[in-house]
Amino acid sequence: MSRRAFAIVLSLGLFSTAVLAADMPQYKLTIKDHKFEPAQITVPAGTKFKVLVSNRDGTPSEFESNDFNREKIVLPGSEITVFIGPLDKGRYKFFDDFHQDTGQGVLIVE
Repeated sequence: MSRRAFAIVLSLGLFSTAVLAADMPQYKLTIKDHKFEPAQITVPAGTKFKVLVSNRDGTPSEFESNDFNREKIVLPGSEITVFIGPLDKGRYKFFDDFHQDTGQGVLIVE
């Protein structure tokens, strides 16, 4: 395979991945006063989705879940994207590891 053909194949693969991520359902979470708003999100079972987490506090937070195995730091004034799923029906807890006393939430998968 020539370099040009390889570059085209690679570009198409990256483009199709970006298109799939753009078509994916997305949900928004805001961290404010060390709490998630909303504290509960309902998502469809068997579907991959993304959660946009915005930190409106002046300190770092950490979006974490042992239930669906994610852990990501959210710096003050910034936003992260967390890809999750597909998940089976159920309740999946998430929390702010830096502020566990107030930063609690749950994904309801139906």
